[in-house]
Amino acid sequence: MSEIGFGLVLDVADPDRLAPFWAEALRYSVVGGVGNYVILLPEGRGGPRLLLQKVKEGRTGKNRMHLDIVAPDIEAEASRLEALGARRLENGQVEEHGHRWIVMADPEGNEFCVGES
Repeated sequence: MSEIGFGLVLDVADPDRLAPFWAEALRYSVVGGVGNYVILLPEGRGGPRLLLQKVKEGRTGKNRMHLDIVAPDIEAEASRLEALGARRLENGQVEEHGHRWIVMADPEGNEFCVGES
């Protein structure tokens, strides 16, 4: 049986503008783009591909799915991501069921979390 992989697709207004942010945030490489798409792949390791897809309609509510970036020091990682253009959506950290995370948004407002590894 062949191996199955998966990719993630993020609907965005401007994939070319957002690709450098997500490449740095995830330590991925921008492979290239065509038309309404830009693809990013992990650098030298396994992981899902990320496709940024240009859409006309804007986001109207909370994302139905979001990315979680996992790091040993979530405050340091959140600060690194803020320097890249992300912003915190809530004051402080969220703690639930013994886990902590910080709710953030990319430069277009797409939510993601930075959580403990």
